This record gives sequence, structure tokens and C-alpha cells, in this order.
Amino acid sequence: MYRKLGILAVLIICPFLDHTTHAETKASTSSRPNILWIMLEDWGTDLSCYGTQAVHTPHIDQLASEGVRYTRAFTTAPVCSTSRSAMLTGHYQNYTHTNQHRTEKKRPLPYGIEPLPLLLSEAGYCTALGCGLSKKTDQNFTNKLGFTATNWSERKSGQPFFAQVTEATTHRTWKRDEENPIDEKIVELPPYYPDTPMIRRDWANGLEQLQLADKTIGKILQKLQDDGLRDNTLVILIGDNGRCMPRGKQFLYDGGISIPLLMRWPGHIKPETVCDDLVNTLDICKTIVDLAGVQPPHPLHGMNLFETAIKERPYIFAARDKMDDTHDAMRAVRSKRYKYIRNLMPERAYCQYNEYKEKRYPTLAVLNAMHQEGTLSPVQSRFMAAQKPAEELYDLKTDPWETKNLINEASLQKTADAMRQALQTWQ
Repeated sequence: MYRKLGILAVLIICPFLDHTTHAETKASTSSRPNILWIMLEDWGTDLSCYGTQAVHTPHIDQLASEGVRYTRAFTTAPVCSTSRSAMLTGHYQNYTHTNQHRTEKKRPLPYGIEPLPLLLSEAGYCTALGCGLSKKTDQNFTNKLGFTATNWSERKSGQPFFAQVTEATTHRTWKRDEENPIDEKIVELPPYYPDTPMIRRDWANGLEQLQLADKTIGKILQKLQDDGLRDNTLVILIGDNGRCMPRGKQFLYDGGISIPLLMRWPGHIKPETVCDDLVNTLDICKTIVDLAGVQPPHPLHGMNLFETAIKERPYIFAARDKMDDTHDAMRAVRSKRYKYIRNLMPERAYCQYNEYKEKRYPTLAVLNAMHQEGTLSPVQSRFMAAQKPAEELYDLKTDPWETKNLINEASLQKTADAMRQALQTWQ
């Protein structure tokens, strides 16, 4: 049902509302915004607007400068199908039984839960998938998504649109940026990787694929402007999970769940805004349905990004379960400073055999070889161990790469207990 509630009410309490155009906003409360949702495959915050020096992403940087950039945005799962299933429904993947990656036993969503595109389509939106790019949805359920078009140009006169596009160049395509090659000597490697030419080249290749993706994103944004839609379109750019590297994608470290989140909405979001709130991808679904005036049949798990209540959120949660041919189970709780990970199968290695990673991760091949040779440092060899600790705790302020497990630190037992309790309540 479309509610003519107050887009105005949402905007008035938006912490980064551009008050200079408040009169204009008030005059247009009866109209609903267009929404363009751009997803980057397998990419975290290794962007120049997030401080990465080696990479050149001018179009994404411009988008960030024209709106809000979130510094603590996270996905609920570190792999595409489970992450996207949560994003498309606004519910944690474990709640909807969509938490197994690449399962053949897909099922309908629980009663009362509908995919976001269907909700918007029923509310009168033109719901477009692809817009000339990848039409990937990758959901772990059998329900129809509700997309009615392949491009926003198919909308009727006066009809708002919701468009979801995926830029897939960063999905281990092995493409090189011949115009702006990245010198592997200048990239910054995490301390849990040995510093070898192969790993440096692998890391630099990923950044080059991001540069290629940036060019495509620039074309999408230019098309939006050419069609006269820029000013009444909320643009959202995210990654569907973290970087496609060992100890990144498929794991609950920040390398696997930390993602870029940028939003631009001229006249409504102040340019050059940086937001340090804890947010997750479920919040996007909640924000969209509120702006569209839609009442979902079942309450969503996310929070509206434009409401000040989100500033009080103490934790975000993430989960990892079966992925491809690898069986494992992990849960994570993250505050602004600390990360607690519960390994539900500690007897299993971090680096279990996974065909996808064995074929697509040159860095993993180097780690395997050096582990057999005994030439990894203690920090680097920990990821190759035969078993995992049952619990992990990291101080992200002093240890952003999450290499020092502080779970047995006496001074942090209250922190650990609080996060254990939060996880128990969430589950």
C-alpha cells in the first residue's frame, strides 16, 4: 500500500538534510523519488574517497563529494547470494532461511515477507533490473522479485522508478586498466599477507578492475543526468560484500563485511557529508520503503538511514554459513571499536578447500606454498592453521587489520561478555 505519509517527516529528521532547500522539499512532499541502486561486486572500501592512495576512482569520488559517505557500513554476510538475499528482503538471511550460499534447496520466503522490488512495483514504481549492465540478483529464495522492466526508460509518464544495477568488473574478471595501470610497488598490503611480487600484482589488479568499474559508473550517472533525472533521484552505491581476497570475502573480518556506502540526493542530502554511524545493508531497504511510502506486510529488520535514532545503534551483526562446497558457521558482533567473532565450528580450518577460491585467488596459492615451506610469519600463518579459536575479539582502533586476538585479555572481559550477550539476544 502506498502511504502519502511524509517524505517530509523523514527528511525533517535527517541528520544530513540540506536545510537550504527546505522550502522546495516541503512543496514536493506528494512526489516520490526515483531510486538508483548501484552494487559493486566483491569490493570493500579500497576507494580513493575512502583514503586508498593507489587507486583512481574519479566518478565514485565525485558521487561521494555530492552526498554522504558512510565510514562504518557493513553487509550482513560476506558473500553475494546471502548478502543480496538480506538486502532484497530487508531481513537477516538467517531469519529467512537464505543463509546458505549456492544451495540447491531454495524455498519460498516466510509468509509476510516480500522482496523490495515487488513491494515497490505494487506501490506504482517502475522496477528496472540491469539498465544495460548485469542483471544479477542471486537470491536464495524462489519468490519472484517483482522487476517489471530492464531500464528506467520503460517507465510511464510521471511514474517513479526503482533501478538496480550491478557493476561486475570487480568480480575477478582479470581485466587490466591499460589507461591507468597501477604500479604494484606502491600498493599497501595487509600484514596478514607476505610481501611478494605475486600478491602485490594480485592486489593491484583488483584495484585496476575497480578503476574500470568506476568508468562504467560514470556513464550510468551521466545517463541519469542526460535524461533529466538527476535532481529527483536518490543514488545509492554499495558493495555486496568485501574484497575478493583471502581473509576477505567469505569471512567476518572487516575485509569481508566492510563495504562502501554512498548516497546522493540533490536538495535533500548535504554535499561533502561524512557519517560515522554504524549502518548495515538492511537499512537501505528500510530507507527505500519509507521514502516510497510503502508499508511492508512484515516489519523490516533495518533502520531508516535518515532518522536520528540510528546514531544510538550499539552494534551491527553478521553471519557466515555454508559457502559453495565449504561447510562452516561463524557469527560476528561489531561496535564502533570492537569486533567479536564466534566460530561455531572451531575444529574446521579457516582455509578449508574451496574450488572457487583455489581457481581464482593467486594470493591463496602463494599462502599455501609458503605455509608448506614454513616461511609465513606467525600473523600470516594463523589463517592457515588446522583449527580456529572458538572466540575472537579485536580492538579495531589499535588493530584495524584484526591480527591480535584479545579474547583472553583480562581488561576486556566486560566488553567480551557484553558482545556475547548481544549475539545471544540477536540469534
